Amino acid sequence: MQTLIGFLQNGFIYFIACVILLGILIFVHELGHFLVARWCNVRVEVFSLGFGRKIWKKQVGDTTYCVSVIPLGGYVKMFGDQPGSQVSEDDRKVSFTHKTVWQRIAIVLAGPLMNLFFAVLIFGIVAMIGMDQRAPVLGDVEAGTPAAIAGFQSGDRIVSIDGEKVGTYDDVANLMDENVGGSVRFTVTRQDGTPAEIKSNIVGKKNPNPLSMTSTIGDIDGMSTLSRASMVGVPTDSPLHAIGLRTGDRIISVGDIKVEKYRDLESVFSKADFSQPVSIVAERYEEGKSPEPLNLTLTAAIAKRGFSGLRLESPELYLAKVMRGSPAEKAGLQAGDRLITVDGKPVLKWTDVLKSVSSYDGKKEHLTFDLVRDGKAQTIQITPQITEQMTAYGSEDRRFTIGIVPWLAYATPDLITTRTLNPAMALVKGAEQSWDFSVITLLSFVRLFQGEISHKTVGGLLSIGQAAGETMKMGISKFLTMMAIISINLFILNLLPVPVLDGGHLVFYSIEAVKGSPLSLKKMEFAQQVGLVLLMGLMVFALYNDVTRLIFGRM
Repeated sequence: MQTLIGFLQNGFIYFIACVILLGILIFVHELGHFLVARWCNVRVEVFSLGFGRKIWKKQVGDTTYCVSVIPLGGYVKMFGDQPGSQVSEDDRKVSFTHKTVWQRIAIVLAGPLMNLFFAVLIFGIVAMIGMDQRAPVLGDVEAGTPAAIAGFQSGDRIVSIDGEKVGTYDDVANLMDENVGGSVRFTVTRQDGTPAEIKSNIVGKKNPNPLSMTSTIGDIDGMSTLSRASMVGVPTDSPLHAIGLRTGDRIISVGDIKVEKYRDLESVFSKADFSQPVSIVAERYEEGKSPEPLNLTLTAAIAKRGFSGLRLESPELYLAKVMRGSPAEKAGLQAGDRLITVDGKPVLKWTDVLKSVSSYDGKKEHLTFDLVRDGKAQTIQITPQITEQMTAYGSEDRRFTIGIVPWLAYATPDLITTRTLNPAMALVKGAEQSWDFSVITLLSFVRLFQGEISHKTVGGLLSIGQAAGETMKMGISKFLTMMAIISINLFILNLLPVPVLDGGHLVFYSIEAVKGSPLSLKKMEFAQQVGLVLLMGLMVFALYNDVTRLIFGRM
């Protein structure tokens, strides 16, 4: 019942957020057409927000302004906008069709351009409100990685690279990109406040992001902003298991000390006052439910054993979920199992499991998994199968899997809020971001046709609603940023040379400008019909992807 209520609540939020976002963007788009049409002395008969039956209207001059019942759309109806319509000699001066080809191009182009200008404005406003960006603070630096060998430690704050100060982790990434193949000097501040100098080579790595203009990025293996969250693995012989803590629970505080990252647990427990019982606040997570708060008490006698005596461990080798119908479920793996070895090789972290399974070549009949279940050792044999999975960048990855999900979560990276208080500079930043997202949008079409991005990433109204709703929950800056990104998408999409879209009309008028006469009415009607079929097909396909994601939760 709670799951259903939560689903309905989210659905309502998504709907409201979608109506607000698209309502504003459509208004801006149609306002562009309207203003330039009036400037060119074209009579605008209707300016409507929404489609269908009118629920409010007001006549002002020649124009009826109205709000219609279906909120996801809008239109501007101009006098004489239908080719071949009969227009009297007196009315030709206010007829869209009888305006010069350059005036018609200006009117049609104004809608998409308004979406572009609006995006610049919104990105500028967000720059003034403040944007949360990743601070130049390292996450978990695993022992034995090139980053650790170079001298980096978990929690290091990068201050400068080769003397150039950095404010965000994006600054760090950009400077590493510029120094691929070279050696640079990092100035860092340790977690205890002490400074350090580290010299490291920057290696070139294939850019995993198909929507980037650069094919190679600078990298130091083991360096990132990711830190495992304070989620814990709790063996059955742990004293914390006896007081009610379970694998997958996330520790929020120990005594009066807050904790966010798993690597901080040892120091947090060492700082707690163990002269008396210690309170532990935790959260328990179950799929489809809100986190359940836990308030536990650890006796002083047990607490004095120290962190090692608590026998807590990383939860990433414990299974949170076994997918229904997967090879793992068929072989008998269960949620809560703790993996020990895969094919005789000890596994110390989740990436060890991934490497062992993905490197399966099908020559052997199965892989052997040693595990612990309820404190007892077991051995299970599983035959992996090839599956298609979507990467974080929208491409499809075909590899061997067995259908298991670990208890692995990451803490929110350290963030820094950047603001641009100068309005002119804010608009410059808005223009830069609008350019970046315009390039990304265009590249997404190119990569989609090249097959580098999966067709399953194509989303429609439901995807927009979900994105709008989630960003609305996160705050005004995130919601406005999403609005600006969708505005850029509308700018690009409407300029595509597809009949029925603004871009299709621009093609017709460009041909007319070159040949000196318009295309025949028959040719334009045929092109419009083809364009309508293509557009409807795309909408149906996007809706199919949306519904598939909604039902299955993944592609």
